[in-house]
Amino acid sequence: MSDLYYVSSSPHIKSDKTVSSVMRDVIIALTPAMLGAVLFFSFRALVIIAVSVLSCVLFEFLYDVIFKKTRTINDLSAVVTGILLGFNMPVTVPIYLPVIGAAFAIIVVKMLYGGLGKNIANPALCGRIFLFLSFSSYMTTWIDASTAVNNTAFSLPLFSNVDVVSSATPLSYLKNADASIVSSVPISSAFIGTVGGCLGETSAILLIIGGLYLLYKRVITWHIPVSYLATVAVITFIFPNMTGITRLQFMSYNLLCGGLMLGAIFMATDYATSPVTPKGRIIYGIGCGLLTVFIRYFGGYPEGVSFAILLMNFLTWFIDKHTIPTKFGGESKYAKLFKKAKE
Repeated sequence: MSDLYYVSSSPHIKSDKTVSSVMRDVIIALTPAMLGAVLFFSFRALVIIAVSVLSCVLFEFLYDVIFKKTRTINDLSAVVTGILLGFNMPVTVPIYLPVIGAAFAIIVVKMLYGGLGKNIANPALCGRIFLFLSFSSYMTTWIDASTAVNNTAFSLPLFSNVDVVSSATPLSYLKNADASIVSSVPISSAFIGTVGGCLGETSAILLIIGGLYLLYKRVITWHIPVSYLATVAVITFIFPNMTGITRLQFMSYNLLCGGLMLGAIFMATDYATSPVTPKGRIIYGIGCGLLTVFIRYFGGYPEGVSFAILLMNFLTWFIDKHTIPTKFGGESKYAKLFKKAKE
């Protein structure tokens, strides 16, 4: 009879999910976009992603060995960081660039803060920003993905530096208010992925497929991606800052081009750096959307996803503080405010 009244310590809700199983699902979700990167940008894309992944795993392993920490590479989080970091680079970058980005992402952003779950910002995101600020010429040199479709980009050297004619992205055309060139880029190309950009961000359809898989597996919820994308869609449709194309076209280019899909589905939803409550996630997603549009409209850089998510990462603790419900039997924040006012 006494067993009927036995209560174990919290948490009481159990799940079969582990860190490695969640990361495995994320890797599966990223696979369509990875295959698309190879198809659109040549096998050099696979080399860059592979170097990024191996570097992330190696740096995390070395850190654990040097500082005598528990080995953590088996949780696959370093693999996910490596894939995302590789996705955020053009196919033209030197092979050593992913190594530098991986060192910063893993050692500085992740491990020095205590490892997975204790980092205050997304490691892959910070790795991209670090490389962009340090090697801006390499990080802003793209080739048009349509050249790969025409089988000309498959001649790119795998390991030596790439000497190609740089191609602007649709977002660059939007930034320069060049309506005639923007209109020449079909929206369907941005949806499929045959436009200029970083390896993993050009194909909206492949990223959406990956996102739907994560929703099916309940790895992520809809709150952040939907609120993020909806905020960008509403603002760019109501307040377009370009003439010569329709509102719908302007909104579509902003949604489908650049790193918005990749950021909204795979980077803004990072467990360690996003809010834990549904209400908090919606606020977080709206904030990411507002900052993205603000940077795209008023910043000198046509893309704003990375910086927007990073800024919201720093506000996650504040959002959690004001959206996590009061524990049972505890004093609500409104009661505390009333008590202070009364005193």
